Amino acid sequence: MTTGWDDLRVFLTLSREGNLTAAARRLEVSHPTVARRIKALEQAIGARLFDRLPDRFVPTPAGEELLADAQAMERAAESIHRRSAGLSDTARGTVRLSAGEAMTGFLAGHLPALRRDLQLVEFELIASHMLANLSRREADLLIREQVPDLASIVARRLGRAAYAIYGHPSLAVADASPDALRRMPWAGFDDDHGYMPGQRWVLDLLGGSRPGVRVNNWLVLQQAVRVGAGLAVLPCYLGDADPALRRVGSVLDEVVADQWLLVHRDLRALPRVRAVIDALVRLFQSERATIEGRGAGQDGNLPI
Repeated sequence: MTTGWDDLRVFLTLSREGNLTAAARRLEVSHPTVARRIKALEQAIGARLFDRLPDRFVPTPAGEELLADAQAMERAAESIHRRSAGLSDTARGTVRLSAGEAMTGFLAGHLPALRRDLQLVEFELIASHMLANLSRREADLLIREQVPDLASIVARRLGRAAYAIYGHPSLAVADASPDALRRMPWAGFDDDHGYMPGQRWVLDLLGGSRPGVRVNNWLVLQQAVRVGAGLAVLPCYLGDADPALRRVGSVLDEVVADQWLLVHRDLRALPRVRAVIDALVRLFQSERATIEGRGAGQDGNLPI
């Protein structure tokens, strides 16, 4: 029996996605192509690999046995791909960097500084809450607020982001006391994103009541605050940089978020990745006051 990696990759994808349509979309091929490759693999192996149920494909016992070996081949192929990327000794090529939308916006605003000495490196900025798979090169670098418990990931702390309350100048806040703040309209994240920094603080302030405006994106939340929809807790590097917003009070000591730079251990020595890592470290060092909420002109005066 001879089977190619391409057929096994189709098999793996179908086992994960569960149906031909989703697998074809993931592989960027046609629906019939997936069906044809699976049939060819079954014929080569001499066993049925999937039970075709009305709503999904389920691996048979033979498919389950093949799955473990195919996954091992996938890991080996991914390792070869990552290591081969490091054979070049020049800092050129594309680096994909994934972060939350607020941090991605911050990075986009500093691209000239990041690229000053990296004109041969192309940047791809990906705004996402999801943890991209570094092993599969969905991203080369991640900036996240937590470090996943994965042996293949190397982490470096870039800094600690501060948060504060912001609002439109038209909102008259008597003072920053809890009683005064409770009487104000609020905006925040929806229930699915209640883990975002500052959202528990807002719920505690409001006695468990949810903000009247709820979103799922930091930049949408910023825009809602800009038009006077309510007060909100924002990262200081986002709120302080917006001339349409005013800070209410000082930074919130209870709300902070470490910013971690994550890279796969096989990629950290790749010249272009290493160069971008160094540029990010320099950026966070130079912008430390902004990230920590100590930027010029932010004295927390009221009313806003």
